[in-house]
Amino acid sequence: MSLVFDVKRYAINDGPGIRVTIFLKGCPLSCTWCHNPESIKKSVEKLFTSNKCIGCNTCVNECEQNACTLTCKGIVTDYEACLLCGKCAEVCPTGATQMSGKQYQVNEIMDIIKKETLMMDQSDGGVTFSGGEPLSHHELLIRLLEECGKEEIHRCIDTTGYTTQKKLLEVASKCEHFLYDLKVMDNEKHKFHTGVSNVQILKNLQLLATTDVNINIRIPLIKDVNDDLENIKQTAEFINTLKKPPVLVNILPYHNVAQKKYEKLGKLEKFVPMEEPQDELQKKIIKEFELYGIKAIIGG
Repeated sequence: MSLVFDVKRYAINDGPGIRVTIFLKGCPLSCTWCHNPESIKKSVEKLFTSNKCIGCNTCVNECEQNACTLTCKGIVTDYEACLLCGKCAEVCPTGATQMSGKQYQVNEIMDIIKKETLMMDQSDGGVTFSGGEPLSHHELLIRLLEECGKEEIHRCIDTTGYTTQKKLLEVASKCEHFLYDLKVMDNEKHKFHTGVSNVQILKNLQLLATTDVNINIRIPLIKDVNDDLENIKQTAEFINTLKKPPVLVNILPYHNVAQKKYEKLGKLEKFVPMEEPQDELQKKIIKEFELYGIKAIIGG
């Protein structure tokens, strides 16, 4: 059993074809630019959207712990009293209160996936397991990959690469495709912006490139973090050391869309405003990769 915080159907940027993407909750990284802050914590969290609240007091009356209070700013939750049972979200008539993270059994997740098999077959698509970090749910992930294999469903993993080599190889033996993040080549800068070293991540990518899986390398591009040409050159040089080249390098320009999510989580103080890289620079980066014989595109 594991926590799923989102399911995206008809996903077109999470691997080949049209896919269903299962988002597993929990990530060992804490990237300053994270677009899905609700994915980091490996437990249920409560989301509140103030402009949806109509002040009906339904959630206040429903809460047996007296953890919800209606104020001039909307519902305030006392998290020392709150059990995160989700009853307040169940009765909220406008969806102002929601819970992020729901426990699913393997068979329940497979039921969701198998409902999309017609769409997958028609588009040469499949299922993508994302997060958070899906490799943090290693045992569950292996079981899901095995079940998908029995159904001949194409399997893809969207990962930070932060795991043990043993777990990586076991997962790689049971899937066909990886979407693999390369964030920052400088280790100290990587630790500053993600909270972890990139040494194991880089070693794991080198190891993964010795297996039969196809790999797309994804680079989240953030102004003044990793958009300098020196970092791009180092990234290209590293990619060229891989035994098998990636299918494609996807450049993913940062977009400032996460602020609302931090507000909903009540963690606005943790939101770090960052800037999108300039269009002209993005074009230069694509050309820089071309100089190294690497095919790169914006998006995907």
